[in-house]
Amino acid sequence: MNPFILALKARNLTVEIHQHSAYQIVISKDNPFRSTIAGRLNEGIHGFLIKPHVPHFCVAEKGTLNILNVEPYSKVGLELAKRFNNDQDTIVFYNPAEANIFFETINDTFDIHTIIGALVSQLPTVQYDERVAKIIEYISLNSFRQDITPQTFADLVFLSPSRLTALFKQQTGSSLSKYLLWTRLRHAIFTTLSEKDRSLTDIAYGTGFYDLPQLNKYMNEMFGMPPKALKYNSDLIQVY
Repeated sequence: MNPFILALKARNLTVEIHQHSAYQIVISKDNPFRSTIAGRLNEGIHGFLIKPHVPHFCVAEKGTLNILNVEPYSKVGLELAKRFNNDQDTIVFYNPAEANIFFETINDTFDIHTIIGALVSQLPTVQYDERVAKIIEYISLNSFRQDITPQTFADLVFLSPSRLTALFKQQTGSSLSKYLLWTRLRHAIFTTLSEKDRSLTDIAYGTGFYDLPQLNKYMNEMFGMPPKALKYNSDLIQVY
């Protein structure tokens, strides 16, 4: 799974108007749905791709939506940016065939792994520098720690913080801080959905955030949904 893609599956869900700082892809697995995007109502659609900070909401009362949020400055996000014309902030798919053509997929199942595979296949293959690989492994094992700083990473691979920052961005397309944040948010979302009896405050501390307000801030900013709303709808949402 690409670390800069957060993928969710939502069933029979109505999402109130919101916006976020990620690119978002929404594709129906079965029934058409309706969505108001930037004030325009789109009915009977099969999916859409929107730029960051575009207000929208969706109503899929009888069906399943695959939702992919993509960090805009990652290599996947930069590739998505190229798909828009200058005056576009939304690309709407009115039927499965349009989505197939756009994502270069060969069938109409549109499972999450198929969409991610199609997105990632457009990227050049990168063999990570062993120091970048070491940082990625460290984050996967230690993102819950609140004492991580740029110097933590620099000391780990014997580079200056500025040199490591440049190397990491060159190879991943995004910053170390964003990579760490997305990893923490992924863990927080997964924990919220899978450990339903655990308090949100405890989840925030346990996934590397200073407190619940900080988790609220970043989850709202990145994905347009606070942890409380995610927890309330946990029976309808699955994270990948």
